[in-house]
Amino acid sequence: MWAVQRCHYYVVHLLLQHGADPLLTDNQGFNMLHLATFDGNVFLLLVVLHQSIPVDVPDAHGHTALMWAAYNGYPAVVDLFLRWGANVYATDETGMTALHWGLVKGSRGCIQKLIEYGSDRFASSAQGKTPGVTAEEMGTVRIWHRALADCGYNEDGTQMTVGFPLSWILKDRRAFMSKFFFLFPFLMIWSVIMILSHMVVYAAIPIALVSAFAFNWAAKQALPWAPADMRSIHKTPWLAGIFAGTLFWVGVRWVTHILPVTFFSNPFANIFFGVCYGLCAWFYFYSMLEDPGYVPKLASRGQQKAVIEELFSLWKFDEQNFCVHCMLRMPLRSKHCKKCSRCVGKHDHHCPWIYNCVGVNNLRHFFLYIASMEAGIIIFVTLVLSYLEATPSPTPAQCNVLSAEICSILLKDPFTIVLTIWTCLQLTWVTMLLVVQLVQISRAQTTYESMHSRLHAHDEDISTAMTSVITAGTTSLEGAQLASSSSPTPSASGVATPAGPAGAATTAPGMPPGSNVPAQPGIGRRPHPHHRPSEGCLTQWKKLLGIDTFLETAFYGSKGHPDRAGTAAARRRPKNQFSRGVVTNCKDFWCDPAPIFKKRENGVAMLDGVVVNYAKMYDVPPRMKFSRRQGAAYESIAADAV
Repeated sequence: MWAVQRCHYYVVHLLLQHGADPLLTDNQGFNMLHLATFDGNVFLLLVVLHQSIPVDVPDAHGHTALMWAAYNGYPAVVDLFLRWGANVYATDETGMTALHWGLVKGSRGCIQKLIEYGSDRFASSAQGKTPGVTAEEMGTVRIWHRALADCGYNEDGTQMTVGFPLSWILKDRRAFMSKFFFLFPFLMIWSVIMILSHMVVYAAIPIALVSAFAFNWAAKQALPWAPADMRSIHKTPWLAGIFAGTLFWVGVRWVTHILPVTFFSNPFANIFFGVCYGLCAWFYFYSMLEDPGYVPKLASRGQQKAVIEELFSLWKFDEQNFCVHCMLRMPLRSKHCKKCSRCVGKHDHHCPWIYNCVGVNNLRHFFLYIASMEAGIIIFVTLVLSYLEATPSPTPAQCNVLSAEICSILLKDPFTIVLTIWTCLQLTWVTMLLVVQLVQISRAQTTYESMHSRLHAHDEDISTAMTSVITAGTTSLEGAQLASSSSPTPSASGVATPAGPAGAATTAPGMPPGSNVPAQPGIGRRPHPHHRPSEGCLTQWKKLLGIDTFLETAFYGSKGHPDRAGTAAARRRPKNQFSRGVVTNCKDFWCDPAPIFKKRENGVAMLDGVVVNYAKMYDVPPRMKFSRRQGAAYESIAADAV
């Protein structure tokens, strides 16, 4: 029990292997599962749960571990217990369910999970208090109503219904909202370009800005109808729809206006543009719809337990080698994507422009998509210039602000000119992304590995400094970081106690109001050692446009921070174990025998000229050696040297 309270799960595992009884209780009626729940460490809970301990075993007051997790406000722990089969209808000695105790704390994630798994929204306690009444007493009504709305219920807990013809939307909200956020930008782009191209300039610009803002506002008004994991505009296909809409209108304009005028004067440019346009569209939708390389999940809890035992024997049971969300051993170079809710092999990054992850399966397709787009934009601009030269100027050509020469050119085809300007703006992020990907291909490195290693190598990078200068007026964010409101506050005994809603901050289940949680080691949420403040709008758009990655690559390349080159942190920086030199790295990427226009085998790629599977690779392959007789072969390594 002391090992559990201190989160020493390697010691817990050792003791359990040697006969420790997980069901023994202390003088307060808490067993190992309850004590592990107080701290909220999912890895420790997995060790305990795999000992076949009942997940709904109560303490002395009838509280289950699920109730304690909901009260302490641990959404990840609540989710783990619910996936493990915890009973959402269980009640304590006062008749309160886990949903009641979740409303005492006011954690929206916990409340939403409990509702999703079917908690009784009208259950009454021994005092006749429903979850709604509990929310009013604890001051968590707003969170309660928001969680109900996220799960498709009205504020009174009844099922949300709408009349015809909108009733069919609620049957599959995810599919409908995904299509809506993807197709709505098509109309927005056309409307804004029409305004800019058919109105006087001093009225067109403000009206176009207002229209774009109105479309964006209308899209945000639809967010409450979307599923819970799509409640942010950046978590929807909105940005993917903006690019797809631009691609669509460029294609329409080329076919209907530019191609008939310039085909005979620029036949090869039109053919090349058609090829680039087709490749861009093909690889774009392929990158969006293709499985990026999801790591297969385990089929049973028995397999999960075997994997955990193996990781314990290797001293690798940690967040770098085991995913508590997917319940599997993470292969090398994989990462769990919160937006996709899956582990992706050779994870590069999650790209909002394709609304999908970029991983081992679609990395080459993603690169060909941005490369063909770069070439296509350049050729399109050339064709537009030829098209404008061949198009006669309107008579008379009059403008209120612009000069007569510019006015005569602009009035030839204002829609095409505005569309071309908008298309040229895409060259900014496309060029940066293309440069970054070329550098990383030559180094056999992913975007996540590149940025992750830099963050470990030095505290402040060039992109962080740029953000700090604009937002705080200094190149350091130190001192400007505000403590999170959910951070624990130390009690008089030096033990952290969870900070809950007003009126119920320190009231524990089964104890009279106003009493404190027992000062036991390990109880309460511990501060995360790497807590960071929430990202601002500038930081989010830097990531969306790839500015931070581009600046890091452009300024530092593969040498790291120049001021830290000789420091201990730089010397401890891990080397890229997958690089085999620029030539070999490029050959592995481009000479991969996997099909380019068809679906490839999941996780399979080239490394040092040999086919490997990143969905199952847990050890770094040794370097290859080449002999004239045997060709390429792995080097043999002594067992004690592995």
